[in-house]
Amino acid sequence: MPIGISVLLYAFTVIMVPRALNIGAISSIVMLTLLLSFASIGQTIVLIGGGIDFTVGAVMSASAIVTTATMNGQDGHFLPALGLVMGMSVIVGLLNGVCTVKIGLPPLIVTMTISNVITRLQYILTQGRAIGYASPTFIQTVISRFFGVVPSLALYGLVLFPLTFYILNRSRFGRQVYLVGNNPVAARLNGISVNKVVILTYLISAVFAGFTGMLGAAYMQSSKCQMFDTYAYNSLIAVIVGGTALTGGVGTYSGTIAGALLMVVLNNTLTAFNLPQPIRNILLGSVMVLLLVLYNRGKSVRQ
Repeated sequence: MPIGISVLLYAFTVIMVPRALNIGAISSIVMLTLLLSFASIGQTIVLIGGGIDFTVGAVMSASAIVTTATMNGQDGHFLPALGLVMGMSVIVGLLNGVCTVKIGLPPLIVTMTISNVITRLQYILTQGRAIGYASPTFIQTVISRFFGVVPSLALYGLVLFPLTFYILNRSRFGRQVYLVGNNPVAARLNGISVNKVVILTYLISAVFAGFTGMLGAAYMQSSKCQMFDTYAYNSLIAVIVGGTALTGGVGTYSGTIAGALLMVVLNNTLTAFNLPQPIRNILLGSVMVLLLVLYNRGKSVRQ
């Protein structure tokens, strides 16, 4: 359903605003869909496991800052930046998972609190200023275009997409995630360490968010505090619209990709009409609520 709506929405946009049909606009849609799809990998796994992760955006923003500060516009610093980003992401993922299963607070509260802490640390470390630039070579691996349309960012998808499908559909861990999200009591009776699985879902989410933040830094070339914070909300909506249940145990990553496309196309439509940002935010939120209501109604009928 999301793909069909995306096609109709883009067709409507082109009819109403013909200038929206151009190579640059199509390439931008592909680029932003890829970024949101990458950011939503961990969110998909967490939601299927019965949790929710609101640190995705904060981790992306912090990772972008670490990336540009480490690279500082010079080639040869990719591995140090990757190491720092992965280290930070692992710490955040472990905090999310451990606090959720050990303290017993709702994951919504835990991840929003940790997200707020990460945001405050960004301002403390940067004093609110942009710091550094991504290296030229790294930037080219993200923004170069094949045939003038497909961004080189798609090359990362050749690795990340199959890896995600393998985790969810082929690995033992993926089967455990579905079982834990569907019925944690049954999972525990089947010998599954529920706490361990939950912690790993948050760890994986943070790692994917951190790496996506690095790619986002290359796309934007520079970074600033909270630059990707909206991805916490956007990734959640993309995953839910793509068919993953908030209650856990149900969902696919292919649906998430479709949901990400719909989110990007919808935002592109609102941008094409040159609406003021506050109006765009209201309309975007209203449409998303409508889509979520329609999806949930459909799901209850199937049940």
